Amino acid sequence: MNQDLKQSYFNGNITIDPDICNGKPTIRGERITVQTILEFLSAGDSYDEILEQYPTLTREDIQSCLAFATQLMGQRYSLQKIA
Repeated sequence: MNQDLKQSYFNGNITIDPDICNGKPTIRGERITVQTILEFLSAGDSYDEILEQYPTLTREDIQSCLAFATQLMGQRYSLQKIA
């Protein structure tokens, strides 16, 4: 593993490591992706329901997922027509 490629955000709660989950953002380097937690939240699951499914997580982990997604949405995007 190349440590130079590993990234950490929100006090280490969100990590990106090319060797874990194909480089998707995960919670503390575990094999639980930010996307998974966001999908549970968007389906209407509560924090308590998510924590029941994933007992190694904390409320702060879930909040970090939301903060990470919010930060990503704050970026500037440009659309390009392909073909």
